Amino acid sequence: MKHLHRTVALGVALTLFTALTPALADSTATVGATSFVNKGLVGVGRIPAAQRDKFGETFGSGSGMSIDVAGWTHDAGTYKGSLWLLPDRGYNVAGTTDYRPRLNTIGIEFTPAAPGAAGQEQTGVKATLADTLLLTDDKGTDATGLDPLSDVRAAAGDMPMLPAATNGKLALDNEAVVRLPDGSMFVSDEYGPNIYRFSAQGRLMSATQPPAALVPMRKGAPNFSSDNPGPGAADPDPKDPDTGRQNNQGLEGMAMTPDGKFLIAVLQSATRQDGGDSASTRQNTRALVYDASDLAHLKLAHEYVVPLPVFKDAKGKTKVAAQSEIVALSDTAFLMLARDSGNGQGLKGDTSLYREISIVDVSSATDIAGGPFDAADKPLAPKGVLDPSVTPAKLTPFIDINDNAELGRFGLHNGAPNDQNNLSEKWEAMSLASVLDPKLPDDYFLFVANDNDFLAQDGFQVGAPYKADDGADVDTMFLVYQVTLPGLAKK
Repeated sequence: MKHLHRTVALGVALTLFTALTPALADSTATVGATSFVNKGLVGVGRIPAAQRDKFGETFGSGSGMSIDVAGWTHDAGTYKGSLWLLPDRGYNVAGTTDYRPRLNTIGIEFTPAAPGAAGQEQTGVKATLADTLLLTDDKGTDATGLDPLSDVRAAAGDMPMLPAATNGKLALDNEAVVRLPDGSMFVSDEYGPNIYRFSAQGRLMSATQPPAALVPMRKGAPNFSSDNPGPGAADPDPKDPDTGRQNNQGLEGMAMTPDGKFLIAVLQSATRQDGGDSASTRQNTRALVYDASDLAHLKLAHEYVVPLPVFKDAKGKTKVAAQSEIVALSDTAFLMLARDSGNGQGLKGDTSLYREISIVDVSSATDIAGGPFDAADKPLAPKGVLDPSVTPAKLTPFIDINDNAELGRFGLHNGAPNDQNNLSEKWEAMSLASVLDPKLPDDYFLFVANDNDFLAQDGFQVGAPYKADDGADVDTMFLVYQVTLPGLAKK
């Protein structure tokens, strides 16, 4: 795929304008000479909130997703295959628990609706839990979702220092997954924020630590706490890191380029020193592009500033949307899902103000990899103001997930009534599968899934039952869009 170029710079004002302008179904996003087409929503499916996994615990859904493209088939209008769905660190409304990180295998049968067709059922995607794989450390010992608080496992051999819980286990807050042809996988996390490689059997093989600017520091020392202590544990001191990633704002999005040469990971929002200490100034986040020629030793090849979209809240205040997932189109372009928070089924707020997938183009952005901004003491955007020497990536709006005209075709909506057909808060997983039509070689199904936060009325985890507040039973949901992505098939 050729590098993407745009002739018009997208500043904050234009980003704000596009954030407030919903995309239309069957809409075109033009980036340089390339036109990307959103043909609209063509399928919806659910896994019930009451689902239990292989280990008898309440099923968590999509912090990350990876479709098995090699096994994707099409026959008589129905597609079949499987995907891997990565839950996060477990039900943690009252603090983190000793939930064992895992990866779920989901069998998929998908019968797409015609783009634009009304009156559709929410059964086009039939998703069935097939297996659950536990993720362990490099010694085969269980990992945990517990907040690492102040404990650090010292670097040893090729393994960098790692977040550790007070029980001595490797602490993981999984957020994105890339499944490799040999069955091994890359998993990104919030705590480090690190990139881990696990074997096909779920055992840690290697770990990649980000530049120093992203490593959370408290009082001059690495401290990987996210301020979510487990039962009886004390809060970290101070509550927030002095520098590095903000609490719960780690490597939220990650994807392999179609040619398999590069792994791209994106921080959910700006580092503390780059304005991430405020919800209104956290816009300038970072995309890390790693050379993946040696899977055991990722090498940082490029690094760019990505300006997150902004929007107006109900009171007219400017807010910054958080990056939730990416899908790589090339080594210089990727789809990025960004969203607001605090609204949706299972929460008091009912209407989301921003959930959108944009095309991010870094081809004309400043490459800051290995430069002074990779050090914690050299902010690239103090108080949110980007250093004038740095040119950020460019964003082009592509899909508005909150488009009620599209959602309504499948009986869904954004906003009141806050029932089971209102979209839940967190949409955090994306993956592509070909339409497998020789007449449409550039067409793909873009699967988008939510993270249901394990919200269920008959929940059970870590040996104990629980019941989510406000009667919430939040299903795992899949939305499937048909999109045209020129050039991707040539990779």
